[in-house]
Amino acid sequence: MQKQLIQEKLAQATQILDEFDTDLWLTFVRESALQADPVLGLIAGVDVTWHSAFLVSRSGQHTAVVGHFDAPNVQELDAYSRVIDYHEGIGDALRQAIAQYNPQTLAINYSESDVAADGLTHGMYLTLLRQLQGTPYAERLVSAEHIIAALRGRKSETEVTLVRQAIRTTEQLFDEVEQFVKPGMTQRQIAAFVHGRIAELGLDYAWPKAFNPIVTCGPESAVGHAVPGDAVLQKGHTLHLDLGVKQDEYCSDIQRMWYVLDDGETEAPLVVQRAFDVVYGAIKAGESLLTPGTPGWQVDEAARDFIVDNGYPEYMHAFGHLLGRSAHDGATVLGPQWERYAGICELPVEVGNIFTLELHVIVPERGIMSLEEDVLVTETGVEYLSVPQTKLRYIRP
Repeated sequence: MQKQLIQEKLAQATQILDEFDTDLWLTFVRESALQADPVLGLIAGVDVTWHSAFLVSRSGQHTAVVGHFDAPNVQELDAYSRVIDYHEGIGDALRQAIAQYNPQTLAINYSESDVAADGLTHGMYLTLLRQLQGTPYAERLVSAEHIIAALRGRKSETEVTLVRQAIRTTEQLFDEVEQFVKPGMTQRQIAAFVHGRIAELGLDYAWPKAFNPIVTCGPESAVGHAVPGDAVLQKGHTLHLDLGVKQDEYCSDIQRMWYVLDDGETEAPLVVQRAFDVVYGAIKAGESLLTPGTPGWQVDEAARDFIVDNGYPEYMHAFGHLLGRSAHDGATVLGPQWERYAGICELPVEVGNIFTLELHVIVPERGIMSLEEDVLVTETGVEYLSVPQTKLRYIRP
């Protein structure tokens, strides 16, 4: 599966380089187990120890320059036309490899706005400049941020399959939580149940285990990326879980909502039901604009306006983010035109993007009301990869 995935992504990269009129893209790394470039898993999927260069060309003929003892792992990928190994230092081999392409543009991994495209450390940048000194290529360096955004964002067939798998597993876990939880349990107890099941399934976490899942029991729980604490699930309160697993290196990120029925109740009070309806309606409003070519901020604006028009305060985060090898997969954000989203909320939605759609409101004295869905952008619209929550779920005492 890994070999197939890397071959798919390199084929995509070849097309993307041509699309952006870029001759050569260089990913320059060392000791990747300590300081991994976020893109390395997509184009190589191996750890390297010595200075290494992965050269992806618009011609489709790619070159890897790696330390002698790392070369067999790269050769095994059958993805690079040439794998050049070295012993004493990478300099001569790197310069010769670049010269064979004679690129007019050489893209490198730095970005001010996209964390997933900013893998080149300052030290490695200085090393690269020193290695290119005396060549014309030091003056031809450009940012690879648009290349990386497209490559991470446009999911291949294999990537979509892997995300679907992680989502199915997560939905199974939600069903198990529903059978497990009872009033009187704490956030910590509910999270521990999920942790136990993840361990039994041999899975990893889409974000740090300490606050995955995020468990919000009623109005006393902290809202946000909070570690589960001792707040107790009570009748008449909401229960919210934000859970993401990593399975075969790909992630899910889903939020689900329950209401704990109080004595004599058969359904949620109107104030709780209305909050659910508004959150669900806002997600549908944003979904309606999630079309290829639409800037991310416009998608967010539709959902944000729906919330405000229905009398709730605007949520202080983005409406959605890309999902893939990470829960927050870099590049395009469905977020407002705030300073912290500058450079990424303007990027357009593209076919093959997998986004989360998420937002919340607060129900006074009841708790948080929040949903999150995982969707794939297609040429004709949106395909839900998660089974959307269209009704409030119930915990019965």
